[in-house]
Amino acid sequence: MSENTTTTTPFVAPPGLAGVIVADTTIGDVRGDEGFFHYRQYDATRLARTRSFEEVWHLLVCGSLPDQGQLTAWTERTSKAATVPDALAAQLISVMRASAGTDPLVTLRTALSAYGSLVGDRPLWDSDEPTKAVAAIRGAAVVPWLVAAAYSLAHDEQPRRSRPELGHVGNYLWLVTGVDPEPDHVAALTRYLILTIDHGFNNSTFTARTVASTGADLTACLVAGIGSLSGPLHGGAPSRALDALDEIGTADRARPWARDQLASGNRVMGFGHAVYRGLDPRSELLKESAIELGGATADLAVQVEAEVVSVLAEAKPDRVLRANVEYYAGVVMQACGIPREMFTPTFACSRVVGWTAHVLEQSRDRKIIRPLSHYTGPEVERGGSPV
Repeated sequence: MSENTTTTTPFVAPPGLAGVIVADTTIGDVRGDEGFFHYRQYDATRLARTRSFEEVWHLLVCGSLPDQGQLTAWTERTSKAATVPDALAAQLISVMRASAGTDPLVTLRTALSAYGSLVGDRPLWDSDEPTKAVAAIRGAAVVPWLVAAAYSLAHDEQPRRSRPELGHVGNYLWLVTGVDPEPDHVAALTRYLILTIDHGFNNSTFTARTVASTGADLTACLVAGIGSLSGPLHGGAPSRALDALDEIGTADRARPWARDQLASGNRVMGFGHAVYRGLDPRSELLKESAIELGGATADLAVQVEAEVVSVLAEAKPDRVLRANVEYYAGVVMQACGIPREMFTPTFACSRVVGWTAHVLEQSRDRKIIRPLSHYTGPEVERGGSPV
């Protein structure tokens, strides 16, 4: 496919494309000034409180919340897609063993790429809507098994078989921990996963859509999204926020720690957001979940948050810097039994659903994303022989 170019007056976008609208979407939006975000026409935090992961998955990919009959059929369909046949599992395990012990996201993107090839994913450009939908469901459904299998192999354990009867979230906890999940852990992790399914045109979502615009296969789009998510400024913050709590240790050390971070020019991980200019609604709900789960880490997190916010307000009075979703995400995931090295892969298990919805939407545009660049190198010499 050739690039589509048009002659237009160049527009110099701000750094990071901040504030630039690059596409239309019906999937959702983030209203940062209002401290609000939504999936389709529904308040996302309300969905996290009242709906199952499977229901919100249906909403994003199919466009509506399912009735009971639709939910039953959808759950059967996604559970089947999440159950990896033994022969295929053996091939994928062989691929994953080669990178076992590395960053789980490295293993995930390698294994997912192999999975797409083994199941015969076709380019989006050549696929009809039903075929693309199959690939989308299959791709999102298999990621929890892949990340859990990668974790097991890294710890010299055999990957576990899926247990669809536990539901999507409960099954993930089982795959990672090998323990029958507690109901309160399933409820708390469900909230987290629903809250992070989608969040506007974040870096990984935009990356996945950019690849989708080329007509590539759906798995390639997801692998690209995983590459983006591996960066500490995007998906790596939950573990770093929890590391900071470990470093602080006690609430009385929070203020001097925060001041030292600012004086050193370091970013205070877990605070502030690129879009929200006040409270991050995801953080507020996860804080509630952390308190409900209880424990010393949750108590410390609440106390430290108040102290750090106060220091940030003193140092940066012109900005409202509050705890973001990553701050309490690590607290909640740790309380549910998820190891720290699995925080970002768990985030991927959620966000992959949003990616598939965006990839499907982008694939209907049939126009490649191809912006311009602003050359700032040495003066160009025209003609003559190269030196």
